[in-house]
Amino acid sequence: MISNRIGDGAQIILRRIISILIFFKIRPNHLTFFGFLISMGVAYYFAMGQFRLAGLVLILAGLFDMVDGMVARKLGQETPFGAFFDSIMDRYSDLIMYLGLIIFYGRADRINYVVLVGIVMMGSVLTSYARARAECQIPKCKVGFLERPERIVLLLIGSFYYMDPVIWVIAVISNWTVVHRILYTRAVLRGKKSILTM
Repeated sequence: MISNRIGDGAQIILRRIISILIFFKIRPNHLTFFGFLISMGVAYYFAMGQFRLAGLVLILAGLFDMVDGMVARKLGQETPFGAFFDSIMDRYSDLIMYLGLIIFYGRADRINYVVLVGIVMMGSVLTSYARARAECQIPKCKVGFLERPERIVLLLIGSFYYMDPVIWVIAVISNWTVVHRILYTRAVLRGKKSILTM
């Protein structure tokens, strides 16, 4: 199938990139930080309204987001701090990209979308925070649909097509994911099997 060939081709490219990074002994945490710096470029192009360029740079940022963990595993350098640092940089990357969108909508005097992107930012941060806090008290809380990979895909769609409806989708579903995790955690703590396990 074509999809399988594309997947195999992507894996070959990824393996070669990882081999090069390992050869030059680039540390996983450096890759994580470099991915964050690239996300600043995404934010800049969003702010300037150059959405297609932002989408291309976002693909590059996503590549670094994938390879840092792979390099860490290959080098045997997976550490608790590395996981923590990666999570923090992901939050910074998300927020700075949304800040770029706020600047874009603010320059266009579209205050309703400035507010909407603010709601997106709240949902994006609280999605991961709700899971982290819940898993201090229950074994696992990975319910809900819209986590970071899905949000990145939606931003890519918005970059190459039309951003306005994408912002609405992320605002609604990311915040619903937070509510979902609250309800799920409450149900588990009360000893009930939650029906909200999607």
